[in-house]
Amino acid sequence: MTTSTATLGHRLTDRLRGDVVVPGDPAYDEARKVYNAMHDKRPAVIVRAVDAGDVVATVDFAREQGLPLAVRGGSHSVPGHGTCDDGVVLDLGRMCGVRVDPAARTAWVEGGCTWADVDHATHAFGLATTGGVVSTTGVGGLTTGGGMGHLARRCGLACDNLVSVDLVTADGSFLTCTDDQHSDLMWAVRGGGGNFGVVTSFTFRLHPIADILGGPTFFPLDAAVIRRYRELVAEADERLGAVLVVGLGPPVPFLPEHRHGRPMCGVVTCWSGPPDEDDRIRDRVAALGPVLGRHLERMPYPVINTLFDELVPAGLYHYWKGSFTKGLPDGAVDALVEYGATTPSIQSVTVVFPVDGACHRVGPEETAFSYRDADYSVALSPTLTTRQECEDRKDWVRAFHRALEPHSMGGGYVNFMDGDDQDRVRANYRANYDRLRDLKRRHDPGNLFRLNHNIAP
Repeated sequence: MTTSTATLGHRLTDRLRGDVVVPGDPAYDEARKVYNAMHDKRPAVIVRAVDAGDVVATVDFAREQGLPLAVRGGSHSVPGHGTCDDGVVLDLGRMCGVRVDPAARTAWVEGGCTWADVDHATHAFGLATTGGVVSTTGVGGLTTGGGMGHLARRCGLACDNLVSVDLVTADGSFLTCTDDQHSDLMWAVRGGGGNFGVVTSFTFRLHPIADILGGPTFFPLDAAVIRRYRELVAEADERLGAVLVVGLGPPVPFLPEHRHGRPMCGVVTCWSGPPDEDDRIRDRVAALGPVLGRHLERMPYPVINTLFDELVPAGLYHYWKGSFTKGLPDGAVDALVEYGATTPSIQSVTVVFPVDGACHRVGPEETAFSYRDADYSVALSPTLTTRQECEDRKDWVRAFHRALEPHSMGGGYVNFMDGDDQDRVRANYRANYDRLRDLKRRHDPGNLFRLNHNIAP
């Protein structure tokens, strides 16, 4: 530990209730880890904040010292925006309280929560909101990027369910933002990412959803199956969530062993309608093609968001690309089949999220998330167990993405962008980009919050 690093740590410790971790501390190597093992950074200071006061103090400290500031919630940022070299990491993970108001159907959620925290607390009251499909995903990153999930067709994106946020801005101000108070910032955090400050708490609108019919149904990797899936989504009740997955058969007991590791596609169903329609939904999904295996049962809603957890634990190596499409054109279907057949690992799942239904009832200018005319969001990722394997398969995902481009809408979902996608930021926000840049100039002219898909002032 250098003297300068130690001095930085001591200066900050006096201003905090939470912990400060610096190089040389026993906890340092564990504290600097993030979900995507591609990023092995060495911060000068890691702050484990416990309250909004710690967040204000850390933001002030980073600004005063001229240090890079990385903000970490669930640490799932694939580009590694939750860490940095020689700067300050503000780790919100200890700020994980949730308070549910069942009468108002709202939940107050601290900025370090994961979706597992939210689902656990809200399910006790038979309520839910749109959240991540991996339970360890951070609420902050997912929501400020837009927020796709199994309930999006029925309930809208996570950001569409925001009632208010508490935000610490670059000058250290603590602001409560609603549609009536600091409404410009409220608009910006609904899809604008971490560009405008640190959200210390969110208030979400909840919906009366307790149990659902959920789980995967697997089919051969066939363009005809995906086209029938496309028809299913176009005609389906909005209470049907149906996420398409393309990849290799996972080693699960309801899939024959000779299908493990073989190319296939699947539909992860989340039916939040009445149980007496479960059999109809099962039959409708099964009609997409020859069923290789399925586990489609009634379950508590939180369970559906844990089904991918064991497949993609922390510590794997990821590289992502994303795009939006209208209607999932035949050319996109063909690309899904072609590149799905050469998926590099069981963990490398291509995911296609429907973003229609309630997502379309919000105008493109009403939130920073502008792709309200998109029907699907596609996430591409080689996910491997070593750095070299992931580096070796980057060309696969880049070629896959190029094959989708003629059938895509130009930009993509910011939460599916990797670190080399900075040149796509304007396209990701389309007509909203200029307004976002003006707000950035006003609220963060020095670009303190730049470790993100950055909207430069």
